[in-house]
Amino acid sequence: MGLRDATADRERRDLVTRQVMDESRLIRFVAAPDGSVAPDLARKLPGRGMWVEATRDAVALAASKNLFAKAAKAPLRPAADLAETVETLLFRRCLDQLGLARREGVLISGFEKTAAAIRSGRVAWLVEAADGSADGRGKLLALAGHQSSSPKVCGLFPADDLSLALGLENAIHAVLLKGGRADRWTTEVERLAGFRPLTPPGWRGDAAEDPDGFSDGRGFAP
Repeated sequence: MGLRDATADRERRDLVTRQVMDESRLIRFVAAPDGSVAPDLARKLPGRGMWVEATRDAVALAASKNLFAKAAKAPLRPAADLAETVETLLFRRCLDQLGLARREGVLISGFEKTAAAIRSGRVAWLVEAADGSADGRGKLLALAGHQSSSPKVCGLFPADDLSLALGLENAIHAVLLKGGRADRWTTEVERLAGFRPLTPPGWRGDAAEDPDGFSDGRGFAP
């Protein structure tokens, strides 16, 4: 059972806003034996869970005001850089899941194979290296924008990180096919989106008219 399945129809109260939210929008924390506060992204650590909305501001505020100690009724000491720690863990978790997707055969890489998969309508996510060339990226963004169901786009990961996660020499363009793995990855990457944008703002301009006829008349999914 994946994280998305495990959290379906389950809600928790955010420590910061006190609003009740679906678990998929929250980060679980637990009290560590040394009195620190440990992120529990997989929601498997023992102990009473303390829940915070999956955004940098919310986690930073919970740490600075030490809302964890109040929730646990114990003298906990959250690290000042707790939000950065959560971001790093989510970043790595998303990359690891892309590696699993490739081993399962539901992630396709390479420009031509990526373009063919987009045309097939089977793509849930287009994953572009953050430091890849604008030319190839623009063609794929434009192509994605012409599909009846445009794939979402992620440009968070540098090519070196993406290549290492996928076990490839130079990973620049990839797609995650629709299905259970894509659903689980969506849950993770949408939590990461609370800490950093999924795509740089300038990428919208990349999906413009290009020499090969890939034009983006409708934009692409952020």
